[in-house]
Amino acid sequence: MTAALLSVRDLRVSFPPRAGRPEVRAVEQVSFDIAAGETLGLVGESGSGKTTTGRAILQLQPVSGGSVRLLGRELVGMRRGELRSMRRHMQFVQQNPYASLHPRMTVAQALAEPLRLHRAVSPARIAERVAELMSLVGLDPAMVRRYPHEFSGGQRQRIVIARALAVNPDFVVCDEPVSALDVRTQAQIVELLHRLQERLGLSYLFIAHDLAIVRAVAHRVAVMYGGRIVELGGSGEVLGAPAHPYTQTLLAAVPIPDPARQRARLASAAIELDFRGAPPAADDEATWHEVAPGHGVSGHFWPAGTPRPGRRS
Repeated sequence: MTAALLSVRDLRVSFPPRAGRPEVRAVEQVSFDIAAGETLGLVGESGSGKTTTGRAILQLQPVSGGSVRLLGRELVGMRRGELRSMRRHMQFVQQNPYASLHPRMTVAQALAEPLRLHRAVSPARIAERVAELMSLVGLDPAMVRRYPHEFSGGQRQRIVIARALAVNPDFVVCDEPVSALDVRTQAQIVELLHRLQERLGLSYLFIAHDLAIVRAVAHRVAVMYGGRIVELGGSGEVLGAPAHPYTQTLLAAVPIPDPARQRARLASAAIELDFRGAPPAADDEATWHEVAPGHGVSGHFWPAGTPRPGRRS
C-alpha cells in the first residue's frame, strides 16, 4: 500500500479555562490519512471542530496531543526553523477572499511575498513566476498591479489560491473556500481546484458545511461532531448511505424544494433527536465500527435505542 502523504493520529486540541469557563476540548482523538492526489472532505455543523482541525494540522494552532506526519515527517513539536521549511509543502486557502488579501498590497506584491519568504525562485524570476501564477488560476497577468478591491469575490479567491500555490505545495487545506461566493462562482472555483489537482498532483483537506459541494470535490468524507470524527468513508458511501445517526440527521437537514418530501425525510431520519446534549459514549461503546471496507463509524454520540453496527473484529 502506498504511504499516505498526510497521516493524522489521535489529534487533540484543547483551549484552557478562561474567565471562569472550563477547559474546551475542541478536537479529540481525530485520525485519518490523505493520499497523494486525494481530497478528503471534512464536514460538520458550525463549532464541530473542522477549522480547528485544519489549523492544527498546519501547526497554526497549538496541539495538545497526537501526531501529524506530512511526507513522513512529524510536525507536532518540530523546531521553528524546520517547520518554516516544511511550510513550503503545506498551504492554506481561507474562507473569506475579502479578508485574506492585504488591502494595501497589489496582487504582484501579495504573490511575490511567499516567493521571497521561502526563496522559491531567484529575485530575477519573481515577476515571471507571478505572471505564471495568474495564468495558472485563469487571470490576466496584466492585472497584477491592481489592488484587491478592484477584483470580484471570485477573482480574489483565485488570487488567494494562486498565493497558496506559489511555493509548489503538496498539501492544501481549503477552509470553506467557496462559501462566501455566489453559486455560479462556486462552481467555477470548484472546477479550478479540480484542474489544479489533476495538473499539480495536489492533496486537499476540503473543509465545508455544504454537502453538495463536498460530494462534487471529495474522494472520501469525514463527518465531524463534538470535536470527533463520527463517520469516515468514500464520498458515495457516506453521503449516499450514511451509517451514523448524526450523519443521517445532517443529510436530512439539507433543504429540498418540496415541503412534503422534506418533512417526510426529516421524520424518517429522526431529526428530532437532540445531539447537542448527548454525552460521549462510555469507552467500551465508543470503539470504531466497520460498516464496509473503508467505511466506518464511531460509537460516540449514538442515541439510545438506535441500532448499532457490529464491532470491528
